[in-house]
Amino acid sequence: MSTNINLPALGESVTEGTVTRWLKKVGDSVAVDEPIVEISTDKVDTEVPSPVAGVIEEIFANEDDVIAVGAPLARIGDGSGTSAATPVAPAATEPEVVAAPAPVEAPAPVEAPVAAPVVPEPVVVAPPAVSAPVVPEPVVVAPPIVAPPVVPAAPPAAPAAQTGGSPYVSPIVRKLAHDRGVDLGSLTGTGIGGRIRKEDVLAAVSTPRSAATSTPPPASSYTPEAVSELRGTRVPMSRLRKVIAERAVASMVSTAQLTTVVEVDVTAVAEMRDSLKDGFHSRTGNKLTFLPFFVKAAVDALQAYPIINSTVQGDDIVYPAVENVSIAVDTERGLLTPVIKSAAGKSIATLSAEIADLAARTRDNKLTPDELAGGTFTVTNTGSRGALFDTPVVFLPQSAILGLGTVVKRPVVLAHGGSDVIAVRSMVYLALSYDHRIIDGADAARFLSSMKARLESGAFSSTDLGI
Repeated sequence: MSTNINLPALGESVTEGTVTRWLKKVGDSVAVDEPIVEISTDKVDTEVPSPVAGVIEEIFANEDDVIAVGAPLARIGDGSGTSAATPVAPAATEPEVVAAPAPVEAPAPVEAPVAAPVVPEPVVVAPPAVSAPVVPEPVVVAPPIVAPPVVPAAPPAAPAAQTGGSPYVSPIVRKLAHDRGVDLGSLTGTGIGGRIRKEDVLAAVSTPRSAATSTPPPASSYTPEAVSELRGTRVPMSRLRKVIAERAVASMVSTAQLTTVVEVDVTAVAEMRDSLKDGFHSRTGNKLTFLPFFVKAAVDALQAYPIINSTVQGDDIVYPAVENVSIAVDTERGLLTPVIKSAAGKSIATLSAEIADLAARTRDNKLTPDELAGGTFTVTNTGSRGALFDTPVVFLPQSAILGLGTVVKRPVVLAHGGSDVIAVRSMVYLALSYDHRIIDGADAARFLSSMKARLESGAFSSTDLGI
């Protein structure tokens, strides 16, 4: 008895998917709910698990094939052939060496973190195949990059710092370590292949560091970037990258895009955040960042100026009855925009929780396609990477996107008591890109001015905060 595994429905608007990689091959045993293949759609990448246990008898779709929802992907037997799969390793050692490079070596330079789930396949061959490209890199690259900044700052600690500095560190983890003042070279990663994870950085922050406090921050704040494995390589674009590229070009060709920028003094918000963040974290379990304040101010301004939240349909302008805010999330697979549905009326505590949840599940590839659909307005926080501001691209069918710059302290001229004074203030740039076919510069200025007045006054009540 055998069972066909079909491509499941991946969302209301998803009708097909692309086979990006098989995690199992013919003859492999699979357990219930064990992933067997990776599927990419224009909204999300996902793994298809097996609903039954058994042995893969046949595969109907090759990698890069486009399969319709409901079409068969593979056939799994009832397990009677499982015993035949047991002697495969000792009896077919040499054929395994020939077959292994296709699924293992090709993806490794592009998606090193994803290669971990494939380990069960090459039970006998994996040690020589996987360790060859991974182990030499730390030996060659790590010493010249990590050693120079560590030795002059703290010579006795240099050997310890080098032991954990070689594994790949994602930009997100590197940014977190920089913000928390954590030296990545002193960490030992607990991820796959010794990779340093976000949890490792947070654990280092919570650990008392009496010796580190005596070191001047300027002397140890810089951590050199690791040399990328992608140098000198050529790789095909992923399905997600192709979709982003196509939509970006289509948007720029079919719309008239313009960007308006305002500067905002968010000192009042910064002071409110500093006074509330400890209690906020203890009550909600989430960190109180600037982002939910910006989203709250933007949503309220959208209700007053709905043209910013509108869409073009033929010769009509459609004004949605809700404000569904897409939040741009940077992932290793590309930029994704999960949606906070019906954001109007939600408190800062609620927005903070939803943003944290959506961002975490986006990076872990656990979103459903429907959670990426239905956005009417987008917020992108490029300031989290240190950018003062940018001119983000509007993605159809939306008509506007708000870019948030980094919040920096700097001297500003203020009017005080009839004279000008200079004071240190927390400043940020807000950049609104919009479709000039239906949104005028005056509309954009009114929307941004509304946000500016709200943020500069720090007008967030206890109800707005939700704590």
